[in-house]
Order: sequence, then C-alpha cells, then structure tokens
Amino acid sequence: MPQSKIAYLALGSNLGDKPNHLQKALFALQEKVGDIRRISPVYQSSAWGFEADDFLNCCLEIETPCMPQELLAHIVAIETSLGRVRVQEEGYEARIIDIDILYYENETVVSENLVIPHPEIPFRKFVLRPLADIAPQYYHPILNKDSRNLLQECKDKGSLEKTSYRLFKDQQALFSHLGFIAFEGNIGAGKTTLAQKFAEDFNAKLVLERFADNPFLPKFYEDQSRYAFPLEMSFLADRYQQFTDDTSQYDLFKNFMVSDYDIYKSLIFAQITLQEEEFRLYRKLFNLMYKEVKKPKIYVYLYQTTARLLENIKNRGRAYEQNIEASYLDKINQGYFDFIKSYPQQNSLVIDVSEMDFVRSEHDYNTILNTIQEFATSKSF
Repeated sequence: MPQSKIAYLALGSNLGDKPNHLQKALFALQEKVGDIRRISPVYQSSAWGFEADDFLNCCLEIETPCMPQELLAHIVAIETSLGRVRVQEEGYEARIIDIDILYYENETVVSENLVIPHPEIPFRKFVLRPLADIAPQYYHPILNKDSRNLLQECKDKGSLEKTSYRLFKDQQALFSHLGFIAFEGNIGAGKTTLAQKFAEDFNAKLVLERFADNPFLPKFYEDQSRYAFPLEMSFLADRYQQFTDDTSQYDLFKNFMVSDYDIYKSLIFAQITLQEEEFRLYRKLFNLMYKEVKKPKIYVYLYQTTARLLENIKNRGRAYEQNIEASYLDKINQGYFDFIKSYPQQNSLVIDVSEMDFVRSEHDYNTILNTIQEFATSKSF
C-alpha cells in the first residue's frame, strides 16, 4: 500500500450555486482522494485574468495515497462530474468548479499536463490568502519562502474578501456543525421515521415526541369540541417539559441533536382545534414557554399531499387516527405554512416528499440529505 502524502489544493467557483459547488467538490475529494485535514475560510475574489462574476475560493490540505498524476486524474473526473466543461481556446474562463494542485509534499513535477508547485502561486492573492490560513509556514520548495512571506510580496491588486461560508469534509461534519435539526410535518408525513434514520446514520441524539400515553388523544378524535382544550394544554405541558429536558442535556457520545417535532407545533394545532377565547388564553401561556426553549438551527418541514397522508395514516393502523378527515389535515398543513412564512428567522426548509419513499429508496433518502446539505451551505451557518 502506497504511503500517504500531504498535498495542498486550491478550489474556485464563479458560476451558479458557488458555495455548494465548492462543498460538493470537498465531499468528492474526501471520498475519492484522501482525508481532508484542514479547510481554509472561503474568500470572494474578483475574476483573475478575465472579466466575469466574482469567484469563491478556498484551499485545503489533504492526506492522499495518490501519486501526482493519479491525483490529477481524480481531480479532472470530479470537476467533470460537477459539470465543468473545458473549452479549447487559450485563456481563462468562468467555471462551475476549478481544482488546482498547489503543492505535493516538497516534490517538483514538470510534465505536459502538470506542474508542481503550481507556477502561479506567487502571483495569486486569492490562493495565498487561504493557503496562509491553513499553512502559514509551509515553504515553497523552489522559492524557499513560506505562505506568509509570499502573500506579503504578492503584487495582485484584485479584490479579496473573507465570507461567512463554512465548508466541511463530509456530511457528518456538516450536520454536526448545525447542532440541532428538527423534522416536522403533518400527521403521517414520516417525520419520526426520518428523524430515527437520520440520527442513526449520523450519530445524533434523538429527541422524539412522546404522545402515545396521552389519555385525551383517543377521546379528542371521538369528540373534538369537548376534548380540544384539555388535549392541547396536556400536549403543551408535556412537550415543554420533555423538550426542555431533552434539548438541554447534551450527550457526549453524540455529535448533534435531531428531533421529530418542534414545540411550536403546539400553537399550530391549538389554533385549529380551539375556540377563539380558548386560543387567546392558550397563546399567552405558550408565548411565555416558547421564549425559553432551544430553537433548531434548521427546521425541515416534510410536505405530503393530503391523499398521501390519509394513505399513510391508514397503513400505520392506529385505531384512533382512522377517522381523521381530509379537511383537518388541510388545516394543519396551512397552519405550518403560515408559521414558516411568519418566522423567516427559523431557517425553515420545505421538502415535498409526496412522491418519495425514503425508507425503501436510498436515492430518495439521499435526495433529502443533499437538499438539507445545500440549504445549510447556502445559509453559511
């Protein structure tokens, strides 16, 4: 087995969803090339050598078993898979993704398709600035100057600004950084199933809503007007106590938290089920409680059509749910959408899973993961 070597790479993008192009490139490099050990901050820079939209740039340190030409082949394949199309004309061009090998240990390589160290390093501030962040004392093997000295001497006058975007080597690291993700949805949307699978796959502490023992729930489905207020008050008290306890106690052996509910659902359901005077009283108490609870970094709402919800409810076979009417589910959906519109600071992400089967289909499950990943990356958490 070949001995691993340290290489430094520079990445850039100035087309489309630039932060996500960079993030996907890092995931691919981690999967196919080696272990990413350091990632620089992301910088925004003016196009170098031609007129085009600004770039997002970063550098990384990677430990790889690949020899230089093999490393280059992987890089070209990754660029192609992400949609880069190379033109034949000479000169610079806008690109979805650009990955350059800056250094490969202290080695020098000169061939028709690869030169290491990259010959443009001393002249590019958008390379030297992020490189100095992760390898300030790394010496250029030919110029015998480290990254900080090269940056100080660089004559590049192009604009360069540090951004708030964060990049990670894999999804595990990205989701862990978020700290707390809540999955929400209508009755029968699959939020508990997805939260369980997500927590298992990414080593998250699982916070599940406990409602099976609520004595008012079966009675509510039989006589909503009579049992709505005691049901909603009971749910609110239970959710507040449980949610506060579970989200305030971190598990040292878990990377982050994921829940199958957010306490705000109490207000959404109460507004649907309670009379006007009851709801005003309920809301006063709720507002006091809501100020104290931990908010998720991302609030994922799993949308399903009412017909699909009714099918799911029928299939899971809970006796007290079988008489739920379509109009009630429609009101719940509308209540969630009203909440999402009213609280933009909640960082809400709506995913339509009406045509998905994320339990049986790995493709559908990965689609959900990638959607959350892209949302998180674009928000620069």
